[in-house]
Amino acid sequence: MKFLRNTAIAVAAVAAMLGAAQAGDRHIVVASTTSTENSGLFSHILPMFEAATGIEARVVAVGTGQAIRIAERGDADVLFVHDAPSEKRFVDAGFGVDRREVMYNDFVIVGPVADPAGIGGASLASAAFGMIAEASAPFVSRGDDSGTNKAELRIWQAAGVDAQAASGGWYREIGAGMGAALNTAAASDAYTLSDRGTWLAFRNKRNLKILVEGDPGLFNQYGVILVNPERHAHVKAADGKAFIDWITSEAGQQAIADYKIGGDQLFFPNAKAPNS
Repeated sequence: MKFLRNTAIAVAAVAAMLGAAQAGDRHIVVASTTSTENSGLFSHILPMFEAATGIEARVVAVGTGQAIRIAERGDADVLFVHDAPSEKRFVDAGFGVDRREVMYNDFVIVGPVADPAGIGGASLASAAFGMIAEASAPFVSRGDDSGTNKAELRIWQAAGVDAQAASGGWYREIGAGMGAALNTAAASDAYTLSDRGTWLAFRNKRNLKILVEGDPGLFNQYGVILVNPERHAHVKAADGKAFIDWITSEAGQQAIADYKIGGDQLFFPNAKAPNS
């Protein structure tokens, strides 16, 4: 049930975008994540893509799991997400082709300045999560099957903690995007896992700060995939490939590198050849 609201919104958004196609304008639908949207990255780079190609990219920004389901149904032309295992399954199942790596940043564990669980400076995210669980300190989980949520659950597993068993207590699943999770954590002096890009763009930090960062396990890779036109004949394969080619080109990679907030770079381009 926690996905119902977000699913209804996403379905309505996709329907509106597909309906607009009747006007004859040249566009593609990109199923992507809340982190690329909430961070402001798309507002920065998509006008450049449209100026270079004449193609408008219309984004449906949801969690990675939901974005993949949208693409599996053929309700998008391109998938742009950040959970490599899920992306591989999507391609292996024949739903997508031409997966390419695009950029990366990292996840950070944020929490109240008072740090009641004492995690500040921990070198391993799993150790920090274990301390949060031991202290029964409030933790906000996106709980939305997003790439961030999947990464968070892997950290709990590494910590040997069944956090979901504590759902409704100190562990709070909200079934919403990164911005909403940060707002909830800020309002309740709770810990949460965030991608760095959304954290840097987040304006309502209140009493929150980064407490744990730098663990190699917090690396956050983004990939882009063309929805397979052999699976869904209506997919705009040429224009979708134009988006993939542009965002992995020198111009697209530079556009990503140039996006900064307060002098901080949010994403780091690392495009590789197709099928790498």
